[in-house]
Parts: sequence; structure tokens; C-alpha cells
Amino acid sequence: MTTQLLLIDALNLIRRIYAVDSNQSHHSEEHMIKASCARVAHACKKLRQQTNATHAIAVFDGERSWRYHYFEAYKSTRSPMPDTLKQNLSRFKQAIEDTGIVVFSPDNDEADDIIATLAYKAASNNVASTIVSTDKGFLPFLSEEIAIYDYFKKQYIEVEDIKQRFNVPRHRLADFWALAGDKTNDIPGVKGIGNKSAQQLINDYESIEAAINDDELNPTLKRKLSSEMEMFVISKNLVMLRTDINLGFSLKQLRLN
Repeated sequence: MTTQLLLIDALNLIRRIYAVDSNQSHHSEEHMIKASCARVAHACKKLRQQTNATHAIAVFDGERSWRYHYFEAYKSTRSPMPDTLKQNLSRFKQAIEDTGIVVFSPDNDEADDIIATLAYKAASNNVASTIVSTDKGFLPFLSEEIAIYDYFKKQYIEVEDIKQRFNVPRHRLADFWALAGDKTNDIPGVKGIGNKSAQQLINDYESIEAAINDDELNPTLKRKLSSEMEMFVISKNLVMLRTDINLGFSLKQLRLN
């Protein structure tokens, strides 16, 4: 049997399911949590079957990743997790484990970095994987070995979808976000450069360094880039997912029953 690795961004899945259920009419908070746990478990079972997974893991976020220490404003305006959900996370983890999928909660690392590391290492060993998440940070990893699935839209992400959404090549997405910023994660980007200017720079030049060194570049753009290069570098480090996290477990331990 061909090895197929299923990588679930656990909180991405849970929070969206919980958000829908919390707005429904329930007899009690307990009833709502039970309903949400059941829906999460159902989603995991469907994903196991759909991807023909032989190995699987659902990854949660750690407390405070390196990004919070590297850049103080990182995710500073993001709404906190609802208390009811936070207090019942252990029940969601159990619901996932009951489907046979390994649950992993790192101390400090973000789920995105763990998942990116797993996908990268699997691809390096010719093992195919499917990342289940709506987080755009995974898009640069889309390849023959790494698929990305949006459970809520019920569709796999294609290269053309990325091009249409961002109007830049997949391998330049990190540069695009580092220039234009990412408001959802409070990553500033280069002051004064929006999506259109970022797209222009990326599509016209092989690198940001090449743009700065071009004497024919618009003087205003050149000035913005030159004065904000430090923030560009910081922003790029923030948006790029790590692929070198020390996991402490092997693929063998993720085999499904």
C-alpha cells in the first residue's frame, strides 16, 4: 500500500466548526460542545477515507512560538480563543484520538511549523501528504508530493487558484506577504506598499534586491524599499514556515490502525 500522510491543522478545523455550532440553537453549552466534538470527529473520519491515509496526525498550537519573541506585535490584535472552547479542548483532542488519528500538542511551536516540517520531510522521502487547513501560509508548499485541502469548501487547492488569488507565482508568496504585510497575523510588511505595488515588484523582478538595484525603478518605490528593508526581512522571516523543527517522533508512530 502506498504511504499517504494526512496532516490536520487541528485548531483551524475545530475553531471553524465550533464557530458555526456556537451560533446554533442548543439546549445547553454542554450540548453544543458535544455536537461540536461529534462534528470534528466526523470530519476526521471523512478525511481519513477521502485521502486514503495510511498515517495521520492532528497538530495543535503550543503556547508561545518563537515568532512572539522575534516580533512583539505578532498576532497582537487577534481575538482570543472563546473561553468555552479553551476549557474544552481536551474533549476535542479525545474526539480526534477516538478516530485513530494521533494528536500532537507541542510546548511552544506553532502547528503550522510542525505541519510544514512533516510535509517537507515526507516529500524529501517521496511520501505524499495532504495538509488540511484554510491557512494561506501552507500555499507555498503545494507540489506533486504535498496537496492542500480546504475541508469547508470541499476542494483541493490548485496552482491556478493561488495565481488567481494573489497574482504572483507560488514560490514568491513569501516575498509578496513580506512586502504587502499580513493583517490577519499583524505582520507589517513594507510601509507604503500595498498589494498592487507588491505584485508589480514581484512580477517584474526575480528578487527584491534586484528591484532595489534597478536604476529605472520608480524612485518612490525604491525609496520605500531601501528605507524599509529591515522590516521586509523581519516580515519575511515571520511569514515563512519552518521545515526544521525537531519533532521527537517518526512517521512510523503515525500509522493508522
